[in-house]
Amino acid sequence: MSLEPDSPPPNSPTSDVESQPEVLPDRTQNTELAPKGSLSQQALAALASMQSSQHQATIDRLATAQQGNQIPDLRATGITLVAIAVIVFGLALGNELLAWFGVVLTLLLSLAMLLPWLQAAIRELFSAQERSLFVAIVGVVAALIGIVELTGLNRRLLFWGSQINWEAFGTLAEWVGALGQILIAVLAVFVAWRQYVISKDLTIQQNLLTVQQNLITQQQTIDSYFQGISDLVLDDEGLLEDWPQERALAEGRTAAILSSVDRDGKAKILRFLSSSKLLTPLKRDSRLGRAILNGDGGYAEDRVFGVRVIDLGVMLAGADLSGTDLRWTDLSEANLIRVNLSGCDLVRANFARTILAEAKFVSADLKGTLLFYGSVETASPRSRTEPPNYRTGEYTGAVIENADFTNVQRMSESTRYYCCAWGGEKTRATIPGGCSGIPNKLGR
Repeated sequence: MSLEPDSPPPNSPTSDVESQPEVLPDRTQNTELAPKGSLSQQALAALASMQSSQHQATIDRLATAQQGNQIPDLRATGITLVAIAVIVFGLALGNELLAWFGVVLTLLLSLAMLLPWLQAAIRELFSAQERSLFVAIVGVVAALIGIVELTGLNRRLLFWGSQINWEAFGTLAEWVGALGQILIAVLAVFVAWRQYVISKDLTIQQNLLTVQQNLITQQQTIDSYFQGISDLVLDDEGLLEDWPQERALAEGRTAAILSSVDRDGKAKILRFLSSSKLLTPLKRDSRLGRAILNGDGGYAEDRVFGVRVIDLGVMLAGADLSGTDLRWTDLSEANLIRVNLSGCDLVRANFARTILAEAKFVSADLKGTLLFYGSVETASPRSRTEPPNYRTGEYTGAVIENADFTNVQRMSESTRYYCCAWGGEKTRATIPGGCSGIPNKLGR
């Protein structure tokens, strides 16, 4: 149903107001609007006529009441002005009786005129509940005053007050004031201490967030390193393609990242490089220098003449690797002097020809750890001048002089024999089970 542009919407207040006058006309007009032949329309016309007569009567009553109220207001105003004039004449003539009469009359009339306004203002400002609450409070106060007066409690209080030594009471008040100052000082100290505790907790939380952010950043750096090394040493077919310059770049990247990550990051990098055979000496083509496949799906190892993709050298000298996981890692021929391997998991780790002088193995797990090749009776530490013999074990062992093996776990008998024979006196004193009956082949 479409509406006219200027017509108000249905059920709107405007339409109701504007349609109201159509119900108010007199009986004759309503009778003319309804056809005489319809009984229902005639009834509606009669009802409208009744409503219009009632509405008109209500309007007449309101107008009459308003006119009736205006007449007393005008009379009260006039009388009040007359009373004010009486006050003025009484004061001017020096007649106190006349002046008092005018004062009383003026006051009563003014209050009578102000009373309706005050009632309306109170109803506007305060709800019925608030007015009741105010009256209740006043009533309670009045009742308490009456109880005090009727029971004579006020006289007892006055008598008790007269018996007090107010000088002593003043001294007591000073003591109470001093005690209050002490309590305020204690409260200030407590508030300062709480602020310190809260600040300390916030600092700890901030440090934890910083550590977590550093760990995330370090992991991202390590992931980027893994991807970069993989792209550097592999060709498009996924085969190892490490030319001399590529190996140099790979070693440079490794040295840089090992110096910038923590011990857990170092352990991750070492496990990645070892599992990828990048730390293992691989057999090479004598002309091209490329790694040779072993026919079993991997690259052939060559411990004597092989070349490593990445040679750790002295990258980990003096490093802290304590408490890390170094299982099955190939750290052979690396320089790990003064490295801290305390609490490490070194299961099946390869330390052949590794320099472990002054290293710490406190509480480390040495199950299956390889320190030499060949027989323990003929094995000996690496030498600068003599080549290793991987069949007999000569010059294939790790240098473990002055190493600390205190409380190591699951050390094999052959490993214990080698450590006692080639560790020196300081190392022999730390090996679990002792070195009784094992000669000191190192001689110092």
